[in-house]
Amino acid sequence: MAKNKNAMRKDGRIASQVYICTENGKRKYKTVYGKTQKEVDKKVLDLKLALQKGIDIASRNDTFEDWAKSWLNIKKSEVSYGRYMCYLYNVEKYHSLFPYSITKLKTYDFQRIILELSKKNPNTGNPTSTETLKQIKSTAVQICRLAIENRVMDYNPVNAVKIPKSSAPKEPKKALSQQQRSWICNTPHKMQLFAMIALYAGLRRGEVLALNWSDIDLEKGTININKSIHFQGNTPILTHSAKNATSIRIVYIPNILLEFLKKEKQKNKKNNTTLLFTMRNGSFMTQSSFRRGWESYMTELNLKYGTFVKQYKSKFEPQKIPLSIPYFTPHSLRHTFATMLYLSGVDIMTAKEQLGHADIQTTLNIYTHLDSEYKEKKIQKLDEFLSEEKTLVL
Repeated sequence: MAKNKNAMRKDGRIASQVYICTENGKRKYKTVYGKTQKEVDKKVLDLKLALQKGIDIASRNDTFEDWAKSWLNIKKSEVSYGRYMCYLYNVEKYHSLFPYSITKLKTYDFQRIILELSKKNPNTGNPTSTETLKQIKSTAVQICRLAIENRVMDYNPVNAVKIPKSSAPKEPKKALSQQQRSWICNTPHKMQLFAMIALYAGLRRGEVLALNWSDIDLEKGTININKSIHFQGNTPILTHSAKNATSIRIVYIPNILLEFLKKEKQKNKKNNTTLLFTMRNGSFMTQSSFRRGWESYMTELNLKYGTFVKQYKSKFEPQKIPLSIPYFTPHSLRHTFATMLYLSGVDIMTAKEQLGHADIQTTLNIYTHLDSEYKEKKIQKLDEFLSEEKTLVL
């Protein structure tokens, strides 16, 4: 209950105290202030309703930045390095909201930022794509959800944010160039084996991490995909069903990968392990172990082929230096493999089986996209062919 309802302060504000709880035999109160009695009454009512819902009153003044940091710390151990950097990028889009209490933020605060980004992305100067806007919104939804789970808020203001239609074209996935593929082939590293398999066999990350040497037939040039690893937090979980029924398959591998695997197999005889990728104790790689290994691999590629540029200033990663070689993910390697299948003329059914797609529409979507992307090059080949017929024209 409230007490001293009409206590007038020297500064002209009205103060009212609301009973919060009893701690160590003493009653605790929270004081609310307002310029008018009506304003004070509303704050008292809001506070009582929050108490009835079990809201943590002590944390109601925590800022959006506080909760963003907490959320990022949780995600850092749960997701890949590349995904974490995406989250970090999304969080920093809300920098104008950092100083404000998360409980005071309304839907229009987040809507304003989304609308501004839809018109112009400060990093590129161009409109932000709809897909990126959805990801930026999703990040704020998850931050506020964390506050709700901790009884600091009772509703999520970001849920009602609308994503406007963006004029920005959807950014296509980029396959690695021939030069980038040569970097992978010629840069020894503990993660090189992973990169070579993902690049030249098109396997998913979990499929590669679950491989035993017994799954690879070096005589037939095949890999038997019959299991996969997924992560619950940082813990690797082995499943024998792979991603879907069609994920269980036998894939054929090109000679460049076959010769590489033969050399790696000879090295493997020394450490007597059956798994291709393990921790020091021989168990499956954890999420954080893989992330550190992949980050180390990208750094190694940069040290060998790239040049470091100015230091990247980030509120959450102040010492992070960007990679002058564009960062690519394990899925980028799988997409590159699909691109190579397309460019080499592999039919769509064979590509579907090789990639382990459950629905041929997924493969068709990739091939249709690539068909559009490489259409100009195909026309150029036609022009080259027809150039020989110029002599026929009178």
